[in-house]
Amino acid sequence: MTAEPTIEQAAGPYQPLPAEFFTEPPADPHEQNAELRASCPVRRIDYPPGGEAYVVADYPTAFDAFSDPRLSKDPANAPAWFREALEHSSPVLIHHMLSADPPDHTRLRKLVGKAFLPRQIEKTRPRVQEITDDLIDAFPDSGRIDLLDFALALPMQVICELMGVPTDIRPRLHDWGVTISGAPYPDEEGNERLRVASESIEQFFVDLVGDHRAAPRNDLTSDILQVAQDGYTDAEVISTLVLLIIAGHRTTANLIGNGIRALLLHPDQLELLKADPGLAAPAVEEFLRYEAPVYRSTLRVATEDMKLGDVEIGKESFIHLMIDCANRDPNEYADPDRLDITRTANHHLAFGQGVHFCVGAPLSRIEGQVAIPTLLRRLPDLSLAVPADELVWVSRNSPSRGLAELPVRYGRRLPR
Repeated sequence: MTAEPTIEQAAGPYQPLPAEFFTEPPADPHEQNAELRASCPVRRIDYPPGGEAYVVADYPTAFDAFSDPRLSKDPANAPAWFREALEHSSPVLIHHMLSADPPDHTRLRKLVGKAFLPRQIEKTRPRVQEITDDLIDAFPDSGRIDLLDFALALPMQVICELMGVPTDIRPRLHDWGVTISGAPYPDEEGNERLRVASESIEQFFVDLVGDHRAAPRNDLTSDILQVAQDGYTDAEVISTLVLLIIAGHRTTANLIGNGIRALLLHPDQLELLKADPGLAAPAVEEFLRYEAPVYRSTLRVATEDMKLGDVEIGKESFIHLMIDCANRDPNEYADPDRLDITRTANHHLAFGQGVHFCVGAPLSRIEGQVAIPTLLRRLPDLSLAVPADELVWVSRNSPSRGLAELPVRYGRRLPR
């Protein structure tokens, strides 16, 4: 078996990184990330194809860049070819808070801001626990399962219940969300799939909004519609609902899957959390840092010629903030490649930073804090069912980082 080429072997010293740096990463990217961070932390990359783009790999530069007003989230500031591709293939993606800058971002965030306040989301913890136990109750008494099925089902059921989404549509929402989260694609075939998925999910939410307007109910969709009466367009409402499904689903599944994998590969940390479930909160923060569910930020675009670090960045350049790389910066974290669920002052960037800090972070944290300790308690002899090097990481046209499957075995399932 030949070794994976290093960054320098693939691109040459300080030459642009190839698109494969994102689309075909190695199973363990942290070695090449460390090389990038140490050699040239702000560096050109050929992604998206046809654009001038850069990665930012060190913690201080990434941290500051998250809040730099010269880096825009609004597609209107992107090159015309990129903006036209996005508008053609997935117009539903350009009317929510992640595709806006202040002050418009502030206005759009108000649609969901109150509903996702930590004290409000904390009220969902008992229901998250019930759903977690219900899903585990459906496991065989003993045997082998793909734990990623559980990790995907939990956040999807939670967000759909919050939004008043019917049960039978959830598998299709998952499929549409996976396609949309990769937008835009570098090829016509991918963008055609994106267009179909966007039109399908948009029509579903148009119908859902119509039902909720005709018969308001006690759920998040009706709450959003109530706020939306204060001057919001239907396009903004629909786009926000789509965002909640996409952002609240796969990323939390990755948190659970990546976290369980990390524990099973670090028996000392596994036993520590089993012995003290009170460590669930710092453990989740460490999983978010150690193997971030989203390894790079969603796109930002330079609105003017500028500098990042010591590198000149041209106007309309795309900027990718490397979350997984910044989260292991040795200048920010002691022994950053070590999993330590008791780590304190864990200021990771898994949820971003600044005004675009993930609005769903409180819910994702609760789901992780409930799901992972419950799995360890109810499946006390949980172990990997395959060698760790056989686990396959999903490589898509997407910022998320998670496993394709997580096969585990257990000898017994304890009652709830």
